Amino acid sequence: MFDPAVSDQWWRNAVVYCVDVERFMDSDGDGVGDFRGLTRRLPYLSGLGVTCLWLLPFYPSPGRDDGYDVADYYSVDPRLGSLGEFVEFVRTARDLGIRVVTDLVVNHTSSDHPWFRDARRSRDSRYRDWYVWSDEEPAEQGKVIFPDQEDSNWAWDGEAGQYYLHRFYSAEPDLNIANPDVRDEINRIMGFWLELGVSGFRIDAAPYLIGGTGIENAMPQDPHVILQGMRGFLSRRRGDAVLLGEVNLDPGERETFFGADGDELTCLFDFIMSGAVFAALARGEAGPLAEQLRRTPTPPRTSQWLNFLRNHDELNLSRVPEDQKVDVMASFAPEEEMRIYGRGIRRRLPPMVGGDRRQVELSISLLLTLPGTPVLLYGEEIGMGDDLSAPGRLSVRTIMQWNDGPNGGFSTSADDLTAPLVDGGPFGYREVNVAEQRRHEDSLLNRVERAIRVRKESPEFGWGSPAVLETGDHRVLAHRCQWLEGAALAVHNLSGDEVEVRLDPQELQQFDQFADVFGNDRFDPLDPAEPVFRLSPYGYRWLRGRVAGSEVAL
Repeated sequence: MFDPAVSDQWWRNAVVYCVDVERFMDSDGDGVGDFRGLTRRLPYLSGLGVTCLWLLPFYPSPGRDDGYDVADYYSVDPRLGSLGEFVEFVRTARDLGIRVVTDLVVNHTSSDHPWFRDARRSRDSRYRDWYVWSDEEPAEQGKVIFPDQEDSNWAWDGEAGQYYLHRFYSAEPDLNIANPDVRDEINRIMGFWLELGVSGFRIDAAPYLIGGTGIENAMPQDPHVILQGMRGFLSRRRGDAVLLGEVNLDPGERETFFGADGDELTCLFDFIMSGAVFAALARGEAGPLAEQLRRTPTPPRTSQWLNFLRNHDELNLSRVPEDQKVDVMASFAPEEEMRIYGRGIRRRLPPMVGGDRRQVELSISLLLTLPGTPVLLYGEEIGMGDDLSAPGRLSVRTIMQWNDGPNGGFSTSADDLTAPLVDGGPFGYREVNVAEQRRHEDSLLNRVERAIRVRKESPEFGWGSPAVLETGDHRVLAHRCQWLEGAALAVHNLSGDEVEVRLDPQELQQFDQFADVFGNDRFDPLDPAEPVFRLSPYGYRWLRGRVAGSEVAL
């Protein structure tokens, strides 16, 4: 069940894995992960079934915002390796069938960037207009993103003798995206990394890139032409390259970032669907997810939604209905130290569900079967925990846990590591690590690997048109994704109770064959004329079918 005409749209059926080079694998014993270490672990990622690596920022940086304060867009942080080692990494990944996407952080630079250092010295600097300045502190426009750290979007610079705009941290002055020279430079940055073999970029905080705070009069009448220009440049340089967009906006507004003709961002992270997953888990019922599945619009033909459970930031609930947000917070972040910015949860999934393996598996099953492309956070495949003693978002950005040896197998360093390593408790590296789970057939790692393999063999989940099916029980979500002559069907019990599932035979009558492909249990074959079966607490079942009369094999 495959359409050769669209086979080049690899992102529609990809398995994306988000990795922090600094925290993944240290090759030289200095306590910092690096590209040599990541390259050595590529066979592990290939075996897991990953087809695309999304790299968090690895550029030179003073480190005031965990690498998002970039000081040089054309190099690699020397702690992490060299450009040559980056190219070796990309080549090796390509040989293993893995594409590489990098973070493109061009809302702002570091205040240590040479552009800003030059700009602040003189109003005649060629870089002065690359940033946004004001003689007087303007009235606030828009919300302060990090209210625990900043109280204004403008900061005074004594050397420049003016205020400058910073919608993130004051150490990150905003670039003036209205300036054509800045936009040309962004294209050069993309072109540079494309020449080194990357397959695209993840646009950090995309709405803020084209949001006109402080520069409204200078912006194009339709700011989306900026994204269209970036996409056009990308497509000219490499036709199969993608732009992934971090767009956490309300329904109706977020979809505009695809572009009316699919000519802006290729893929959008679905923050609303992520929140619906946790609302459904908190309530033990399918309603929030079923409602969101029905509401989510179909993206343009060349575009895609990106689904995720947790990412490297907080679980952002700002777009979740207030009553659902209250339930999610109460269930998964009952203590104040687990919350952040008044809108999110700074925990990984396994601790949120009390280490309940059934709920972890159910969540990953949902991730892999919801319409769109799945994105895993490093360590999610083994059920890594978090470190709430770390400040802010760093609680979930802990060291990858490879084995139960010193430093969890991450590094041979005898000194401090670059980031926290979870040491102790049920999620400590002695209890949760890759080596231990490799030895056990029923481990979470092996279950996830098998699930990913089946997901890649079921392109209907990535390509198909979704439909929510009636189940006869509000605790059960069933949805079907139909594409060409086939369909994939996923059924999930969101509750801790055993349930009986009753599907509507009319929903299945157009199919003459259904086969089980994955699940938490062994099931009797599904009878489309009488589709009734039971699911255990937090149970799940995947099936694939073909349209009646089709000669295509499953």
